[in-house]
Amino acid sequence: MPAPPGPFRPGFWRSPIRGPWLTSVFGLVLLVGIPVVFVTGMLSYAAYNPDLGPLNDMTPDKGLLGFYLFHWPTHPYWLYRLTQGVHVTLGVVLVPVLLAKLWSVIPKLFEWLPVRSVAHGLERLSLLMLVGGVIFEFVTGIFNIQLFYVFPGSFYTLHFYGAWVFIAAFVVHVSLRLGRMTRALRSRSLATELRTDLAHTRPEPPDPDGLVPAAPAAPTMTRRGAVAMVGAGSLLLLVVTAGQSIGGRLRNTALLAPHNRNPGGGPTGFQINKTAAAVGVNPAHVGPSWRLELHGPRTTPLVFTREQLLAMRQHAAALPIACVEGWSTDDQDWSGLRLTDLAALAGLPDAGSVLVESVQPPGPYSSVVLRGNQIHDPRALLALRVNGADLSLDHGYPARVIVPANPGVNNTKWVHRLTFRT
Repeated sequence: MPAPPGPFRPGFWRSPIRGPWLTSVFGLVLLVGIPVVFVTGMLSYAAYNPDLGPLNDMTPDKGLLGFYLFHWPTHPYWLYRLTQGVHVTLGVVLVPVLLAKLWSVIPKLFEWLPVRSVAHGLERLSLLMLVGGVIFEFVTGIFNIQLFYVFPGSFYTLHFYGAWVFIAAFVVHVSLRLGRMTRALRSRSLATELRTDLAHTRPEPPDPDGLVPAAPAAPTMTRRGAVAMVGAGSLLLLVVTAGQSIGGRLRNTALLAPHNRNPGGGPTGFQINKTAAAVGVNPAHVGPSWRLELHGPRTTPLVFTREQLLAMRQHAAALPIACVEGWSTDDQDWSGLRLTDLAALAGLPDAGSVLVESVQPPGPYSSVVLRGNQIHDPRALLALRVNGADLSLDHGYPARVIVPANPGVNNTKWVHRLTFRT
């Protein structure tokens, strides 16, 4: 069957720098970067302690895909800030490399005939899953960190299953192409290519994959120019992204950070995820009638006013807040009651978990379950004050939990009930 006109015909693609070597250079970067993004993404999922129940698990039908889950640690206290910061920042930085890689292999996507045999059909299917999966994962991830929620379902569920589909196709693709990539990288010297100017830029020899054009045009860019342009794009994205998780003065460079880069001054002038008004919490919910309930094995819960809580022995901890969108705060000085002391007060000094409930109207993250190791970490607090001042309403007044290495949304704000369990 003759190829239809347009991109299906080999003569349509004419860039003289397109070929196995340039494709392999971009592929090598992705071969290193994508597994890091995948592993840190899976660690992010584990940090939610999804095996504690549906309140923590946004993908309840994970089945065997949750085989690797483990008890998320509280040491070091900055662990989640590191893993999620790397996940988001590296994912954004790899976007120019990904686009360049797709550009370099685009003739393969329009190969004619689309399917020539069963083996060829399986390879094309894996390619479809690979390209579709990587575009889906990167697009949904970037939409999420920009708070652009246009998903037909839960971002967590879609992103989780999309990641497994993509990584499966990625492993198959690497298995099939690693030998060719290695040979292509050895076929040309990187140092030589970086010294080659436009006048001496020539097409690569014809290759069996059809990446080298059959009728190349005159070069308008060198291979070193293509590599430099992609590298500059990644460096620029690093500069305007990394500051949201690194913090300090670099926060001012985080132009892509969606959360208030300048949250104001004072002891409570640091980033938040959602305001009280955004989730339906108003001063009436946390006014003089607010009480904290402690539930345990007793039939009657213990009830405390905020003044009574402040009269108890207070403890301090310097902890950041780190969010799934990749942003984090610097360490803040929290003070309040240790969760382990509250567990003992409730009659369960060896509590294995605690259900934390907020006055926030029912919805995602209005309640969470914390594991025993989180309860008994001496830095895990029911915080009443921060940086020497009472919590602001947006930061969870009158009380919130703050736990080392815990995802920000699981540090529940506006707490009114703690139910300790064995």
